[in-house]
Amino acid sequence: MKQLRLKVLTGLFLVAGILSWGAARLWDSVGTLPSVPIAAPIVLAVIAVVLTATALSIRIRLKAQRERRPGAKGVEPLMAARAVVFGQASALVAALVAGMYGGTGVFLLGSLDVPARRDQALYAALAVVAGIGVIAAALFLERVCKLPEDSDGNGEGPGKARA
Repeated sequence: MKQLRLKVLTGLFLVAGILSWGAARLWDSVGTLPSVPIAAPIVLAVIAVVLTATALSIRIRLKAQRERRPGAKGVEPLMAARAVVFGQASALVAALVAGMYGGTGVFLLGSLDVPARRDQALYAALAVVAGIGVIAAALFLERVCKLPEDSDGNGEGPGKARA
């Protein structure tokens, strides 16, 4: 599995933000702007919490396994791989969604004197923060599940693979 790259996530965030800002300008010129749902930051925050809890659980289980504690429950490689795939997919989607709400929020900054638009800008900002939380949690989960480097020195052994 390839490791998530922060440059790719940042690029997705910026492209989605620019497209969303342009779409918000266009949409506002022909009618009313679609609202930012209050559920957006809540759902993203829940995903961030699930990813963090998964990472902490796997990290604790791996530590117990390394220390050879009696009754330590190991981590199945397939379960770790599924967790990493979930984290990577969540990070990619969160980068797009946070960029989308970020672009909309930047557009809404021009009309903060309208109470409804101010609330929408707040929801958009919270969605961006929660999206960044999802990305951070996914990167943490990916780091927890990373296999140690191979000690043979050629860099092509199984230690380069991801769990």
